[in-house]
Amino acid sequence: MVLAVVIGVGAGIGSIVFRWCVETFTRFFSGHADYAASPGAGNPHAPWLGPCFVLLAPVVGGLLYGPLVHRFAKEARGHGVPEVMLAVAQRGGRISPKVAVVKTLASALCIGSGGSVGREGPIVQIGSSLGSALGRVTKVTEGRMRLLVACGAAGGIAATFNAPLAGVFFAMELILGTFSAEAFGATVLASVTASVIGRAAFGNLAFLRLPDFHVDHLGQYALFAALGVVAGVVGVGFSRFLYLVEDACDWLWRGPEWLRPAVGGVALGAVLLVLPQMYGVGYPVLEKATEGGYAVGFLLLLLVGKMLATSLTIGIGGSGGVFAPSLFIGAMLGSGYGSLVHRLLPGSAGAVGAYALVGMGAVFAGAARAPITAVVILFELTGEYSIILPLMLAIVLATATSRLLSGDTVYTLKLRRRGIDLDGPVPGARIGTQRVDAVMEPLPSPLPASTVLADSAGLLSLSGHGALPVVDDHGAYVGVVTARAVAEALAERPDDAPAVVGLLAQSPPPVLADQPLVQALHTLLSVAGTGVPVLASERGEPVGWLSHQSALRAVRTTA
Repeated sequence: MVLAVVIGVGAGIGSIVFRWCVETFTRFFSGHADYAASPGAGNPHAPWLGPCFVLLAPVVGGLLYGPLVHRFAKEARGHGVPEVMLAVAQRGGRISPKVAVVKTLASALCIGSGGSVGREGPIVQIGSSLGSALGRVTKVTEGRMRLLVACGAAGGIAATFNAPLAGVFFAMELILGTFSAEAFGATVLASVTASVIGRAAFGNLAFLRLPDFHVDHLGQYALFAALGVVAGVVGVGFSRFLYLVEDACDWLWRGPEWLRPAVGGVALGAVLLVLPQMYGVGYPVLEKATEGGYAVGFLLLLLVGKMLATSLTIGIGGSGGVFAPSLFIGAMLGSGYGSLVHRLLPGSAGAVGAYALVGMGAVFAGAARAPITAVVILFELTGEYSIILPLMLAIVLATATSRLLSGDTVYTLKLRRRGIDLDGPVPGARIGTQRVDAVMEPLPSPLPASTVLADSAGLLSLSGHGALPVVDDHGAYVGVVTARAVAEALAERPDDAPAVVGLLAQSPPPVLADQPLVQALHTLLSVAGTGVPVLASERGEPVGWLSHQSALRAVRTTA
């Protein structure tokens, strides 16, 4: 608890420093606090260049952050969140402390010089690095180290967006990939602490000023549902296009990596000259779109332009997040969609801004497949409870559409392309690559569902497994009963305990015979007892038993 608060303080201060660096470098390179608020203007520091200064700003910025990243922390390149996910999943939460410093400078230089990326990826990596460093200093266990890294991520998101709940769910849904009471408590402490510090520095306002939201007509829910499906497709398309451009940059570039951001900055500068609204994060443009300030054709141009500018920034070796770009793309999609619907159904379509807000959350959910985070952050941005129903509907449909179209998210796809499977074993691991049927034990004698509860207690005590499969009168598999469940039923409710063991049987998540062992281990660790039944892939009937001992036996067979 104390460490979580300390990390929250560090993440809050880190967000203040990082935002100050972004604003300072933006003023240095563009002469404006946020150039996206006055696109096409000249740089007052170099008035003779006019708006053409955007051709030089990304080049100069690349000359500064390119060598910095290449020399001191190569993991600071890109959007940051996948590296944190990898550290938590396969490296025990270990992140180099220098990442916080390098990521702060590199991302601030990249965004300040025109890089069309977000602030959330860098602050997640910065906060996570602080959490990992504190964990090393205090010599915590590996499990606690992962939790401290998640606390850093939660604090960073909370302070950056002034959204403490979103920080908690971002950390649990994307970084940890699991929910538990301990993780929730620790990340809440870090998130609240960071939010208090962030609000003291930036005020108690959301980072976006968004229009009021309300549903005027029940028929709008069908329109929001259709928007969710379209947003899911766009989210997946953004993910694919991002790495397509990165592949193209890899194929074209043959020089030293430290020079790549500067040379690629020429192409980015050309995009900014045509669409200066792409300069930096672009929050002023996003706000104007939610207010209905652009025509439909220009909204679609901004949508495509953001995809291109963000992908190009990442492809040339820039440093920044993809969270804010996905919100930007969603706002353009939602505003354009809302404008079209309003023209077709002026009496029942409702305000354009409502579709922009829902589009923001839905595209992010389609790209990152983090529906809870998407719902919570949009709710915190608006403070309007009326947003919940249409937002949940669209986000769930966007997530489902994304899952149908792709097995990866915008974060995991980066790792998959490097041959890394977060759910798989670490390369070179001595356990996890085998199939379940190669290490499983024979199936213990199952309990008939009609077995008297008191009799089942004796059989379970003699089994040595702490759990046994249960079959019905026809021999069909029903589920698993644990010794703990039987003992609690007999001790805590002797008068109304179930008469037979079948009433206590539960079905654990299925473990299949042809499944990789590393995937089955997640199930094995999450269930009560010391083992789970292994099911035949084609019939769904138990054919073996996987226990902790049989999994460890795989180490001996591979030695």
